[in-house]
Amino acid sequence: MPSDRDLVDAIRAELAAIDPARPCDRAAEAAGLGPILTTREPAILRLALRLGGIPTPVAPGALPTATRHLTFEVPSLDWDAAPDHCRVAWLRGRFLARGSLSFATGRTHLEFVVPVAEADELARRLTWVGPAPGRRERRGLGVVTWKGADTVATFLRRLGANAALLELEARGVARALRGDLNRVLNAESANLQRSVAAAGRQLAAIDQLDADGRLARQPYVVRSVAEARREHPDASLSDLATRLTIHRSAVQRALDRLERLALHEEEPGGHGQVRST
Repeated sequence: MPSDRDLVDAIRAELAAIDPARPCDRAAEAAGLGPILTTREPAILRLALRLGGIPTPVAPGALPTATRHLTFEVPSLDWDAAPDHCRVAWLRGRFLARGSLSFATGRTHLEFVVPVAEADELARRLTWVGPAPGRRERRGLGVVTWKGADTVATFLRRLGANAALLELEARGVARALRGDLNRVLNAESANLQRSVAAAGRQLAAIDQLDADGRLARQPYVVRSVAEARREHPDASLSDLATRLTIHRSAVQRALDRLERLALHEEEPGGHGQVRST
């Protein structure tokens, strides 16, 4: 299974490979990438050049190695007047230029880091696709975030990231199955531990009652259950009931009686009446 980083790279590469056919979509996506784009991702650099991005020189050492700086000479998108396909193209460009994805610890998180003045408008535009995102300021920049696998998947699918999203959905299914399996195993383990502990108490009680002679004075069913427990210390209550051809509840009552008798003294002539020591 691909790593989180590999999956993010695959999603971004798939979106960057989309080549808008309409001139208006090309202009809208260029506007989303710009007006200034700084990237070191080859797929996004190729997209920017296809859409008319102009490589812009910067001072030596101003950018990390392999990072490129481009500008776009296209008008900003009139969002309210734009058709749906232009809105999708603009959002795709803005995500590739300013967006980031995280799947750390199984939580899906999409974040845009933009100039503070743009954050409110970007958040408004994102509500066209999904619920209102969160907004905050961090180190002088606006941060717009979406959390939740369903919301982020809807957004990415709308942008055109279909192939990579299949892997994301498969990961979600696998994670859910692992969670269900772990819950079942934990429950089974807890039940087994309780059964082992109960059997240990029952065997100790049977040994104690046998040693002081009280076991022999118990009713036939209780003695039969005690003998079956000794012979089959790992058997479940249902298994003991099947072996003795009695109801499971009768086995449970007999074992409970044995444990109580081991903790208390039987009253004289009580045949099961007990009093605390």
